[in-house]
Amino acid sequence: MRKYFVLLSMFLFAISGCAQSGFTNISVHEAAQMIQKENVVVLDVRTEEEYASGHIPGAILLPLQQLQERMNELKKDETYIIVCRSGNRSAQASQLLVKEGFTNIYNMTSGMNEWKGKVEK
Repeated sequence: MRKYFVLLSMFLFAISGCAQSGFTNISVHEAAQMIQKENVVVLDVRTEEEYASGHIPGAILLPLQQLQERMNELKKDETYIIVCRSGNRSAQASQLLVKEGFTNIYNMTSGMNEWKGKVEK
């Protein structure tokens, strides 16, 4: 009986692992705390125009449309908070980064629409 339980547990673990997105969704508040307390890179995947209208101080612009071709500019061992306007493009970018072997990826789910912190122009 124990053998079957162990096999079932391993099977369920494998399935849940495959279903995982590989990145962590975080709120705007959690992102602000990480930016303040940890060594993170904020990666803004919006357009140049959106970025110019206001972005998180120190954020690096890398539009989603250019991410695949410019991914070599990023270091896989860094911790990244991925940001866009609403959280949709950042989720796409997060999935792409995880697929390419990045492991410390945090998607800011509400995006700049909900950002209450400082903004640079």
